Amino acid sequence: MANLVSVLVHCDTRGSEVILGDNSHKHIYENGGMSTIGGVHPWTVHNNPDGTMDIDKIVAAIRHPNGGLCYPTTRLICLENTHGNYGGKCLSVEYTDKVGEVAKTHGLKLHIDGARIFNASVALGVPVDRLVRAADSVSVCLSKGLGAPVGSVIVGTKDFIEKAKILRKTLGGGMRQVGVLCAAAHVGVRDTVGKLADDHRRAKVLADGLEKIKQLTVDLTSVETNMVYFDITDPLISPGKLCQVLEQRNVLAMAEAVEEILSGNAKSEHLTNGLTANSYGN
Repeated sequence: MANLVSVLVHCDTRGSEVILGDNSHKHIYENGGMSTIGGVHPWTVHNNPDGTMDIDKIVAAIRHPNGGLCYPTTRLICLENTHGNYGGKCLSVEYTDKVGEVAKTHGLKLHIDGARIFNASVALGVPVDRLVRAADSVSVCLSKGLGAPVGSVIVGTKDFIEKAKILRKTLGGGMRQVGVLCAAAHVGVRDTVGKLADDHRRAKVLADGLEKIKQLTVDLTSVETNMVYFDITDPLISPGKLCQVLEQRNVLAMAEAVEEILSGNAKSEHLTNGLTANSYGN
């Protein structure tokens, strides 16, 4: 909802267009909400393995201002930091600033999906406020790296937030007696940021250990923050079976079945053992 509300504030005219990565969370995992609810058209640019989009490709995707009769109107560029589908890769402040310059030059807004922005800040050694200075809005998840039980926030100008509050209510996000959730979120921000570096260290230790198992392979260079992706190289071991064995040992894992889901060939057993039985976030 944080990303959707942000997009809808910036693209308050139906027929607006958003430039975003083809492997971004907003494009793949958010139910097409910007199109379904906001009438906003996504224009995807190829994501590189480090989570970036080439600057020249972003510029090329911006619609000509005189093309309004035939084309959507570009109003927003979206980045993701860290980038989930590339194992928690961090976007540098230099790159973010360059995208911000492009947006400003063309009269566009820049939104950052910063679900794990504190992880990026710690890994890069750059304060969060400096890392997102070029952005017009940022969404931050308080339950991923920071460990709160639930909750996300969005950050922007006073005018942006006033509009966002109305849209949040429209989308069913208004909550009463929410102080207990805010209290837990406050603890996460106050006490957990200082522990993220150790999370990153542990992730690298885990990746190193997994790489030593001959039936598995890990791209060690991709482990920059708190996410570890590995592939099973032994055809006799299925992701679903591995999840079952791990669960018997009190380790919850999630099998990636994205390609099978998209092709319509996913077996229910595979999904039950991998994606459904073990909740996202475990």
